[in-house]
Amino acid sequence: MGQQEKVATSLAGAVSEGISASLAAVDAELDRRYPGDPGTRQPVHTVYVPGNVFDAGTIRSWGDQALAALDEHAPDADSFAAVLGLPDALAQDVYGRVRAKLEREPIEDLRVDFEDGYAGAGPDAEDLDAARAARLISEAYENGTAAPYMGIRMKCMEAAVRDRGIRTTDVFLTGLMEHGGLPDGLVLTLPKVTYPEQVSAFVRLLEAFEKAHGLDAGRLGFEIQIETSQSILAADGTAAVARMIDAAEGRATGLHYGTFDYSACLGVSAAYQASDHPAADHAKAIMQVAAAGTGVRVSDGSTNVLPVGSTEHVHEAWRLHYGLTRRALARAYYQGWDMHPAHIPTRYAAVFAFYREGFEAAAKRLSAYANHAGGDVMDEPATAKALSSYLLRGIDCGALDTAEVDALTGLTRAALDRFAAPRRGDLTGTAP
Repeated sequence: MGQQEKVATSLAGAVSEGISASLAAVDAELDRRYPGDPGTRQPVHTVYVPGNVFDAGTIRSWGDQALAALDEHAPDADSFAAVLGLPDALAQDVYGRVRAKLEREPIEDLRVDFEDGYAGAGPDAEDLDAARAARLISEAYENGTAAPYMGIRMKCMEAAVRDRGIRTTDVFLTGLMEHGGLPDGLVLTLPKVTYPEQVSAFVRLLEAFEKAHGLDAGRLGFEIQIETSQSILAADGTAAVARMIDAAEGRATGLHYGTFDYSACLGVSAAYQASDHPAADHAKAIMQVAAAGTGVRVSDGSTNVLPVGSTEHVHEAWRLHYGLTRRALARAYYQGWDMHPAHIPTRYAAVFAFYREGFEAAAKRLSAYANHAGGDVMDEPATAKALSSYLLRGIDCGALDTAEVDALTGLTRAALDRFAAPRRGDLTGTAP
């Protein structure tokens, strides 16, 4: 047995202690501002339904309409694959999973809309529609017909509609409390935010509601919708969206890009307003960097090209939607908006193909990393985090089955969760 190497140091322990003491405030700030991803399921899309249209059958109706669109315009796996350019190896699996998803869980996230999409006839009608939405959502969660996430988009905090937005929020949340309490999947969306002070004002509103009902402080979170140029670049040249996240005081759950309002704000002609326009890419890149590490998720926008009418037009619209969704996924925008039931088949086709085609390679790389087996790629903890997050997202949406992921990685769901969300400063990615 060889001689043990002598280890020598030059600095007293007080040096390390002093450095740690000097960085204590920074450590606390890192923990506060950058807690990391919450580790909860992120929906792959959000569907907006006007408050005057939403009813108890909305979710099932969207699923049935989506299935009917497939039956009419792509009745089998081969025809669907031909439209979208899916490889033969994925065609049957993706098509089968899409149909199963439309039957089981057609909508992952539903927002009852009281903003741009709302056409209620006056303040009394909006009160009644908001109260009805609260009752129907409560009943849906109680009877098992709810989407995983549901809530409302109220009017914004600008002067002209502020009081109405506050009242609708109050009516809706009060209705939920009267019908059994706030559901776990509740989501609120604050649109057209321009100044961080508007976010602060909404925080004060939610604080007041929590106090009025004896709820835990911070129980109510919300998404911030990015629809104005001022939300990206403030008048003083700062990235306003970063300040908005801070103004939310830990309540912000998402940043949603508003394709058409944002494009119009910049003067983009209607024919070119799309989620792949350079202006959209710039805005989302700023949103993504501002949100990184904060636990706030970023969502892409939508396309207004609807898959309706002739089969030829439906196929063109499907190809566009599929391509935009795949483009977004490659850029780490794992959520988007869908505006019509016939958009849902291509939303799920794009998502399922994205995870199915990379599943085996990701699983084998993660298994090799977890077992220190090596391979032709030298992965680090950050890559293990990305690989496990990829697999977990695939499981959550139905693209992958837990059993097949377990079989190929040798890792349980709990182990995947640990790799996906290591403790801050953990260098191994295997924190218990």
